[in-house]
Amino acid sequence: MTGVQQAHDADPHVASEVLRSALSQAGIVLPSLGADTASPALGLVELGRVRADVAMRLAEALRRDDTA
Repeated sequence: MTGVQQAHDADPHVASEVLRSALSQAGIVLPSLGADTASPALGLVELGRVRADVAMRLAEALRRDDTA
């Protein structure tokens, strides 16, 4: 993977938008995706809950990428 930042360097707001864009390209929407504002020092990204069909599509997209 190129362009991946170390955890201490990554901005969770930027990471959320980068992930949102990548998921969108795969036709996947995580409505609750965003920076976790409850723990800003940890730099966490909140993925939220998704329907089972969305989770299956996400797994499929990850597998496709893994076999490329």
